[in-house]
Amino acid sequence: MGMKIDRIEAINLVHNYPESDKFQYGGGICDGRLTTLILVYTDNDQVGIGSVYSHPGLVYLIVRDQLAPLLRGEDPTDVDRLWEIMYGLTRWYGRKGAAMSAIGGIDTALWDLRGKALGEPVWKLLGGEKATCPAYASGLLWKDDVNELAEEASSFIDRGFRRVKMRLARSEEYDMAAVRAVRNAIGPDNDLIVDASMRYHPELARRMGKFFVQQGVFWYEEPFAPENIDAFAALRGDVDIPLAAGENEFGLQGFRELIRAGAVDIVQPDASRCGGISEVWKVGKLAREHNMRFGTHSWSDAVAIVANAQVVSAMPNGISVEIDQMNNPFVNDLLLEPLSVVDGQLKLSDAPGLGVELDMEVAERLRLANPLHIPDGVYSDMMFGKGNFPPTLPYLEMAED
Repeated sequence: MGMKIDRIEAINLVHNYPESDKFQYGGGICDGRLTTLILVYTDNDQVGIGSVYSHPGLVYLIVRDQLAPLLRGEDPTDVDRLWEIMYGLTRWYGRKGAAMSAIGGIDTALWDLRGKALGEPVWKLLGGEKATCPAYASGLLWKDDVNELAEEASSFIDRGFRRVKMRLARSEEYDMAAVRAVRNAIGPDNDLIVDASMRYHPELARRMGKFFVQQGVFWYEEPFAPENIDAFAALRGDVDIPLAAGENEFGLQGFRELIRAGAVDIVQPDASRCGGISEVWKVGKLAREHNMRFGTHSWSDAVAIVANAQVVSAMPNGISVEIDQMNNPFVNDLLLEPLSVVDGQLKLSDAPGLGVELDMEVAERLRLANPLHIPDGVYSDMMFGKGNFPPTLPYLEMAED
């Protein structure tokens, strides 16, 4: 008899930044971080690891009350069938958002168990041939002095990255000065990615796009909200720079619409958001069929980064994985063997499954005392407490000549 699922645990983690680590961006001042680990335990003492980046309380309830009872006693290596069962159960209230993300956390853990059962790393099960994956440093939030951005960008290059991403959308003057400072700091031989945090309008996006072309920007991310597919498609025809989006999209269904509309050049699925390794694989495959590339999003934890990297490494149209550089302990401290980037490449393990082990002492230290109560705060993409709702920050444009 093969192994069977015994139980599934969702562990909500919280980290409150010390004052020195807080950062400013379009959503205000970020003072903490949230993520959810998924552990799938089997009757032969194997444990599969996954993670979810969504509303922690909703994920906890969906896993505990619906998905875990559904999967108990099932064969964890039957990944495709179990994904369809979970999706079918949650379709009426899911399809996108927390339900899809919860499915994805379990799916990634099942892939981990499948690899362990077969004695192969996931990247090899997916047809990959090398235990590395291109990675980029993600940081460079707002600074009052763009020289500080230049120093931060240089530090990423010193850490082994060859590609960096910065957040813009503060003001037109700031955005241009910040891009010039970072471009000068990293030089012409390293790649620069810009993220407009959904804060541009179409005319501004075109104007900035032409500037980004002059600065040799590698890709231009989320100038608009994800609902504004037509604005993406119109901009794509006007600027000679790859447009990217997808961190706020869910499932193959959502990415199919992005691709069908001709909205972007690069899609950005995330195993911890869009439905797990299974959906990232399907999205990457669909992108390849349309001669498009994909580079995964991650802004949560090291498990999500490694899960995404399994797929990006295995597919020829995979560009890069995102690695959060904002002093996030879920990225820096959660694995017994920390992430390692050398000459722009994230090292993957040859060990079966995801090839990672959690530092459970760190996980217990960061565990949310009450998984259903999220303390008030600004947790980057998630805000709790009315006083922490995103302020409406004006974007100051430069006067036309």
